[in-house]
Amino acid sequence: MKKLLLVSTALTVLFAGSALAADLRRPAPAYQPPPPPPPVFSWTGFYIGGNLGGAWARGTVSDSLFGLSASSDRSGFIGGGQLGVNYQFSNIVLGAEWDFDWTSLDATGNGRFVPGFGTLQGSANTRWISTVAARFGVVLGTGALLYGKAGGAWVDNHATITNLNTGASIGASNRNSGWVVGAGVEWALGGNWSAKLEYDFLKLDDLTFGPGPFRGDTFTASREIQMFKVGLNYRFGSLFGGGYGGSY
Repeated sequence: MKKLLLVSTALTVLFAGSALAADLRRPAPAYQPPPPPPPVFSWTGFYIGGNLGGAWARGTVSDSLFGLSASSDRSGFIGGGQLGVNYQFSNIVLGAEWDFDWTSLDATGNGRFVPGFGTLQGSANTRWISTVAARFGVVLGTGALLYGKAGGAWVDNHATITNLNTGASIGASNRNSGWVVGAGVEWALGGNWSAKLEYDFLKLDDLTFGPGPFRGDTFTASREIQMFKVGLNYRFGSLFGGGYGGSY
């Protein structure tokens, strides 16, 4: 019995020593550095994109001889594209953007009776809207870009005054200018893509046309336009090193 106990103890010590020796001979695993953090999106770079949305216009037409005035509100669709450039330092983004949108803005008044002359009816339509503006924004903690913009605006429009009794009409077409202010938010998507929501307010210079049907009579139209649109941009590399990279 004692011999059996001694043999059992010896075998236990032998196998335990063998396992310990094997553990000592096994090399320790090599150090694996943690994976690098994902790249941070940089807004620096040139970009091109498209947009669509809605526009709301308010206009007033008055004549200089009779003092008549009529106002109308109208709405329509807009759609077009934009081209711009950004430069980001820290969490501040500065840039410039040009956009061009076709519109369906048009309106025709109900007409107004002028004693001794007839019923006058006005109509107007805006074919396109273009703006060139500086952009200035801040990158939020979520990575979204909150920005404002301000600059110049141009529209191509046509206005007409028609005498419904005689069919005679006068009109004018021109490319009117003004100013624009706006604000929006833009989100970085996968790759170099980003999406935005934007609101713009345009105030246009007065448009004067005539003479009217009476000597010395001219018509003046004043307008303002509000736009709300969604857009999608693709960002290219640039002299500043756009795309992913950098920090804020």
